[in-house]
Amino acid sequence: MTVTWSTGAIRLLLTHGDDRPVSLLSLRPDGPVEGVGVPLVEVQAIGHGRFPGSHRYADTTIGARLRYRSHSASADELRVVQHDPVSGLVVTSVFQGVAGVPAVRTWTEVAVEGEPVQLQAVTSLSTGAFLVDSGRSVDEVDLVHADSDWVAESRWHRTPLREAGLVAMDPTVHDHASRSRFALTSRSSWSTGEHLPTGVLVARDDSWALAWQIEHNGAWHFEVGETVAGAYLALLGPSDGEHQWGRVVSEDDGFTTVPVSVAIAAGGVDEAIGALTRQRRATLRNRRAPELPVVFNDYMNTLMGDPTTEKLLPLIDAAASVGADYFCVDAGWYDEDGGWWDSVGEWRPSRTRFPGGFGEVADHVRARGMVPGIWLEPEVVGVRSAMARSLPDEAFFQRQGARVGEHGRFHLDFRHPAAVRHVDEVVDRLVEEFGIGYIKLDYNIMPGAGTDVGGVAPGDGLLRHNRAHLAWLDALLARHPGLLLENCASGAMRMDYAMLSRLHVQSTSDQQNPLLYPPIAAAAPASVLPEQAGNWACAQPGMTPAEAAFTLATGVLGRLYLAGRVDLMDDGRRALVREAVTVHKGLRPEIAASVPFWPLGLTDRTGPWVAQGLRAAANSYVTAWRLPDAPPDVELPVPHLRGRGVVVSPVFPVVSPEWAFEWHAERGVLRATHSGGTPSAVVVRLGS
Repeated sequence: MTVTWSTGAIRLLLTHGDDRPVSLLSLRPDGPVEGVGVPLVEVQAIGHGRFPGSHRYADTTIGARLRYRSHSASADELRVVQHDPVSGLVVTSVFQGVAGVPAVRTWTEVAVEGEPVQLQAVTSLSTGAFLVDSGRSVDEVDLVHADSDWVAESRWHRTPLREAGLVAMDPTVHDHASRSRFALTSRSSWSTGEHLPTGVLVARDDSWALAWQIEHNGAWHFEVGETVAGAYLALLGPSDGEHQWGRVVSEDDGFTTVPVSVAIAAGGVDEAIGALTRQRRATLRNRRAPELPVVFNDYMNTLMGDPTTEKLLPLIDAAASVGADYFCVDAGWYDEDGGWWDSVGEWRPSRTRFPGGFGEVADHVRARGMVPGIWLEPEVVGVRSAMARSLPDEAFFQRQGARVGEHGRFHLDFRHPAAVRHVDEVVDRLVEEFGIGYIKLDYNIMPGAGTDVGGVAPGDGLLRHNRAHLAWLDALLARHPGLLLENCASGAMRMDYAMLSRLHVQSTSDQQNPLLYPPIAAAAPASVLPEQAGNWACAQPGMTPAEAAFTLATGVLGRLYLAGRVDLMDDGRRALVREAVTVHKGLRPEIAASVPFWPLGLTDRTGPWVAQGLRAAANSYVTAWRLPDAPPDVELPVPHLRGRGVVVSPVFPVVSPEWAFEWHAERGVLRATHSGGTPSAVVVRLGS
């Protein structure tokens, strides 16, 4: 028996029977399908476990016992209900899609009929469709995944599944499948602090790919494993084994997993990420027209957390002169004594730094035609702050009756109304008193497994806080619909689409060395919409024109995020910054409708050339960075333009006499040659 549901660009084929659970067999929009599926939902619960036993989120006894009960469908949603007669659990798999987008968003809702059940893990999705749809075996499929760390974000790898950990064995001899797997897990509240919750399973010949992202601002887990019939991909939020998570479901209190999105493409990695890019745009919660303003921030390689009225006023003038739309005063604006790290929490402007009041600075920003912004880390309270004493203990993360302390801070628990009232008062006061229109929301600590306040498992306390934090953001934007919010967590340590479906800009790194930024900026669109990817462009007075162009080019095809001592620049260098801003503004409509591609590949790239492109409706664009010790020329494959006549023209720097380009239509290759010194970078348009 089958259930079929389609949004046009994707078709879900689910199979079930009296003797087996529902399986998501295929996601292909057309064509015949043959194969054996795996359980759509896996549930690990105390007293039920797995058979055979393993570390994996497969072969759960409840998952095997689930049986189809009903389904309902509309144009944009499919709901499939299953029931386990032994435990009494009822699980509903929800799929949502948008017409024309080759992706779905899905999660699992868990209820129970009868006695309570103690959950230990529930998959948001489990499927082996990547093998069925590609027509390939485990031996012919590669896994694309990414590591990430502070100032070393988005390091992508492509590995054959057999080398990744799915060890070949003979299941017929042993009577059950391999117990091996490839697994990645995030810990605590930095959702992207070690690994990215995004991946691709791709046929080795690049003929078919399935991509996914786990849309959660906390702990998650994904794994790929092998079954007797093929293989499976399991996507989860927090679990007992990895995150100290558990939840009792009763007839009065159910559970919903974190959402995930999966996208498909008849192609390789670039096509799969392109499909996921379209899904990200389709599921943005903030539907306000994307203005994509250029933000100048005073932190990176500029004031570095030491703002004063005296330093800011000329910097504001200079930022306005190069075309910035917003000016953000970063960390330190509340600091009175130079020891602010463990005393933050009240978020009131310093009297010593701003003798005439912070309003003087905000007014100056507006007088120069820009919108004032400010840095804020609302989820923490320093251990020396007065707020640490005035807020109740229950408003903070705790373990076994003691507050969780990390790096001189306590962590607010957004489940508690006093915590929410405090941060609401802070934001409302900043907006109303100073006319703040932009807030850089930073987040620089991790509270461990979570909080057990209220008698919950620590991992469940963290999950509940994560969801309360998202509800706070939704309420904040409803209250201040014109406010733009930046997502920052020590750069990009919380770069997930629970956050980014709500917020407007993502800081892609804290990397201060311009020579180390290009690989980070080039890889960012695999995780973030190009128009959300805030790549720092920190031109400095002492840089040569080529060095300044190198760092400015890093931001042109993303969300240009300006910094640097433009106030100390001569006219020529400042003109180059103004040129980058002007070019970027002209490209914004195309950036906001583009999908990324990587001429030199997304995975396993270490230079010395770095390249990343955007594919828009009429034109394609490529940024090429030539790093020190790179040879003078490079071939950049652009396969989607193969066989077409292309006109190649530099767009930044507009005058680029040291660069030469040859387009080889029959091979779809752009040859770039640079006759000057390194480092150097250029942004080019490939048009008709």
